[in-house]
Amino acid sequence: MNVFYEEDGGFKAGTVLADNNTSLQVETQHGKRAKVKVASVLLRFEHHSLNQFMESAHAASEAIDPGFLWEVCGQNEFSFDSLAKEYFGRAPLPEESAGLLMKLHATPTHFYKKGKGRYKPAPSDARKAALASIERKRLQAEQQARYVEELQRFALPDAFRPMLPQLLYKPDRNTIEYKALEAACAELKLGPLKLLEQCGALPSTHDYHLGRFLFEYFPAGTGFDAALAASDPASLPLSAVEAFSMDDAETTEIDDAFSLTRMDNGNFSVGIHIAAPALGIEPGSALDREAAKRMSTVYFPGRKITMLPEPVVDRFTLAEAKQCAAVSMYVEVTPELQVIALRTEVEQVHIVANLRHDTLETIFNDEAIAAGRADFAHGEALLFLHRLAGALERARGKADSGMTRLDYNFHVDNDRVRIVPRKRGAPIDKVVSEMMILANSEWARMLKDAQLPALFRAQTNGKVRMSTAPAPHQGLGVEQYVWASSPLRRYADLINQRQIVSLARGEAPAFATADEALLTAMRDFEVAYDAYAEFQRQMERYWCLRWLLQEKRDSITGEILRDDLVRLNGLPLVVRVPSVPHLPTGARVELAVSQIDLLELTLHCEFQHVQETDAILD
Repeated sequence: MNVFYEEDGGFKAGTVLADNNTSLQVETQHGKRAKVKVASVLLRFEHHSLNQFMESAHAASEAIDPGFLWEVCGQNEFSFDSLAKEYFGRAPLPEESAGLLMKLHATPTHFYKKGKGRYKPAPSDARKAALASIERKRLQAEQQARYVEELQRFALPDAFRPMLPQLLYKPDRNTIEYKALEAACAELKLGPLKLLEQCGALPSTHDYHLGRFLFEYFPAGTGFDAALAASDPASLPLSAVEAFSMDDAETTEIDDAFSLTRMDNGNFSVGIHIAAPALGIEPGSALDREAAKRMSTVYFPGRKITMLPEPVVDRFTLAEAKQCAAVSMYVEVTPELQVIALRTEVEQVHIVANLRHDTLETIFNDEAIAAGRADFAHGEALLFLHRLAGALERARGKADSGMTRLDYNFHVDNDRVRIVPRKRGAPIDKVVSEMMILANSEWARMLKDAQLPALFRAQTNGKVRMSTAPAPHQGLGVEQYVWASSPLRRYADLINQRQIVSLARGEAPAFATADEALLTAMRDFEVAYDAYAEFQRQMERYWCLRWLLQEKRDSITGEILRDDLVRLNGLPLVVRVPSVPHLPTGARVELAVSQIDLLELTLHCEFQHVQETDAILD
């Protein structure tokens, strides 16, 4: 005796070896022994060959048209054996019944299983929808195969072009395009990014990295609605001082300027003047919402994405030969450099000059200071401000350590890059940083004394954080600190300027204690600011690698930081070099450079030798 039974969603045939009433011991067509429940048996038959039976059953199943079967079975539930009799017009052979059962089971688009050997025809609409889905999947499979074939020839399918950003930066693994890309990558042993690059999908490696950032943070583009505009501030008193700014040559958002006036009592009035966009950007306005969405200007080599529209920046930047709205802190200083009084004014300030680093540093430098030379525009003011900066620095307990560190300026022109080192802590830097620390810490103190919330900066145990309540900033050596000196570039500064203006004018503050909007702005600012800083570091690394290729550098010198970490000379780039032997920190080494990958932003450096101590650095 043989049986035809259902197991694990499929059908099998076996020869009965033992009948235990509720179960059977059978030997399958492949010679294996199995225990089969009697409830799973659908047919019993005598046959000399199980293999021949299954072959005949499959042949019978293939010959049955499920559409015709669906037409003739009616609309009611039925058993497979009764349908077999009607279909074949006679008592069917066991293999014919088995074949019809296989067909019923294999076409759920036409028949729903209702129990052991029992089925019900699918409703007409459901069957049509299921068949349409199958046809759609068949066509998609064919299309996917064509995509794979094109990709394997390193040709980009036309359908990929409009969805390239999604494929590159946020792929949907359920699309046939991504499935085709994965399949082609598996065949070619390439990653998706490398394959798309070889297919010409990337206009440039630079655009790939920029595009990824814009896709996430500026999906609607970096442009501004032309309707966004600032309002004109109310009439402001004009200060009698003449102020000047000090910025990089490419700076357009000039936030800060300085003035120095000798007072009748022999003391000096130092003016720290901050651009005042808060006077023209109403909280909750469309312009304010756009600034809050961006949170900061984004800087990276060769370009920037401003927080505010250009007309608004032009309206409030502290531009030369203009009378500009400003929030000014006036600091009364004795000839002995003691600060004895401070006051804040909301006013207009006449900006007489925008001094630029590239020209100012050639005349206002360590040599000029040592010689007491002030034979240049604003020289006397700069020398005094530098002396004051030194006194302020010492008062904070942060006296100059004498260590020389470098910053790097990136200049990108026609796809070529210049990376220019610049000594950190130059006289210009000291003046600007100390004046900003003074203004920001004193404004923070004023807000604290008035019990007004703001976006304070705090540092404890080396960790910097933002808070709506004041706390010490150990790194700067001050009891409280806010960012309020860059309101054209940072939304946190714009928020804080609103609080400072309200305090100076005796008006109701824009934000009250425990204001949920302030907490939300703080969280959003931290997330955006960290992301923008990481993007800037990434793009600086990109241009460092571009510079190595541009200059055809196959070797470079570096300095051991620790273990196998090496800081390259002439570039703001730190690399891990596993081949470096154990050397002391500061040891100078020569490295071979290879395998620069502008997509992955990687390079391979191999240790060559230790430099002589008197070797000339790059």
